[in-house]
Amino acid sequence: MRRDLARRVTAEAVGTCFLLAAVVGSGVMGERLSGGNVAVALLANTLATGAALVALIQTFGPVSGAHFNPAVTLADASQGGIAWREVPFYVCAQVSGAFGGVAAAHLMFGLPLFSASRHARAGAAQFFSEFVATFGLLAVVWGCARTSKAAVPFAVAAYITAAYWFTASTSFANPAVTLARAASDTFAGIRPADAPGFVVAQLLGATAATALMRWLVPSLPREAKDVVVPHDERESHGR
Repeated sequence: MRRDLARRVTAEAVGTCFLLAAVVGSGVMGERLSGGNVAVALLANTLATGAALVALIQTFGPVSGAHFNPAVTLADASQGGIAWREVPFYVCAQVSGAFGGVAAAHLMFGLPLFSASRHARAGAAQFFSEFVATFGLLAVVWGCARTSKAAVPFAVAAYITAAYWFTASTSFANPAVTLARAASDTFAGIRPADAPGFVVAQLLGATAATALMRWLVPSLPREAKDVVVPHDERESHGR
């Protein structure tokens, strides 16, 4: 693996790890402190996730683009942002980092390293919610990357914060996050049996949003290297 790719893949793994640690850890903490009030637990989970996203995208964006999400990586590759041969490295880093983040959160709260979730998230409404959540996320990513790059970390975090509340699924919007949360029998978990439906809906939502934004902003492919955050052009294109 080239040194520049190794740095970008490492950034994706570490960033996704911290994202999942924030999602799962804040879910556990929120549930423990909320006294059974699910709304309060969800609010804590939401605020921690949004804040973590801003910090992580700002930190790792200049290195890897801060995808932290296979749907974003596939969309970026489809528009020429990264080479298709690099996609497997990104996706593997994101998935492994996500599971690492779940394990880290569990260790911090004295839970088993991994445990299959029993949190049911099934049905057409849940799957449609994931389509909507991921469609909106990719629309925000593409639109802001083209028109206001500096706003991307804040726009993405703001959208996910809102989507926690306006979608029935609480907006996973990320295949790596979905798979890893299936291994967490906590507030943030999802039953393994429900995860494949979420992943399919997420990929369909990402595809639809990418197609729409390419039509709405015809020059978008020329800017694809800036998804999610501009990374060093010499590193990402010096192949």
